[in-house]
Amino acid sequence: MNTMTLWHISGWEFAALAAAALLVGFSKTAVSGANTVSLAIFAAVLPARASTGVLLPILIVGDVLAVLTYRRHAHWPTLWRLFPAVAAGVVIGTLFLVWADDAVVRTSIGAILLLMAGVTLWRRRKVDAGADDEPDSVTTRSGRAKARSYGVLGGFTTMVANAGGPVMSMYLLSAGFRKLGFLGTSAFFFLIVNVTKVPFSVGLGLIDGHSLLLDAALAAFVVPGALIGKWAVNRINQRLFEQLVIAATIIGGLQLLLR
Repeated sequence: MNTMTLWHISGWEFAALAAAALLVGFSKTAVSGANTVSLAIFAAVLPARASTGVLLPILIVGDVLAVLTYRRHAHWPTLWRLFPAVAAGVVIGTLFLVWADDAVVRTSIGAILLLMAGVTLWRRRKVDAGADDEPDSVTTRSGRAKARSYGVLGGFTTMVANAGGPVMSMYLLSAGFRKLGFLGTSAFFFLIVNVTKVPFSVGLGLIDGHSLLLDAALAAFVVPGALIGKWAVNRINQRLFEQLVIAATIIGGLQLLLR
């Protein structure tokens, strides 16, 4: 029995998932947070709870490729500040998933997507193009408070909906990161966090043999997406692309809320 039969998905639905996997690779090496579109596609094609488990290994493949590409540019003081708060957010998200049924998860994902679209719009108005690549805001009291609040929200959203990208994107940009520092720090952050989420997802039944079969079929599409992202990162019209991502995210969120 093939993977598509196991999941009762059509050829068009598999093509949509493959495109979403390609976008994961692209987002990891070019525009972090753009994979909220992938989240919407996975949640639309698959049951909402199951979609988070299928998407997680795909994200990890993208994270590995991003780390290999930008590993020299990570800012570890920022990462160490974030991890305790993120761990708390992941635990809260896990408890939420124990309680929530598929309809609640789908509605929550839709609401999170719309929230993240609003967050991204707000972020783009606040970005300081002249920021340094070595941020120092994590050393101040307000910086530590900001790291804790963003960390908890990022941990919760990434556990419930794999949607921590826009939260962390806003935090890293507001902390003063330039492009390479942003991508390198984001790559290590999500690799560590997503790998940490695997036991929780297995315990919740979100990852099993069936989901891994589908992941194996989709993982190959992440690689060309990452290569395209690496090529495009210095060429892409960032403003236009973010506008498209925001529009697609809003559409995806509304589709899930109204489904």
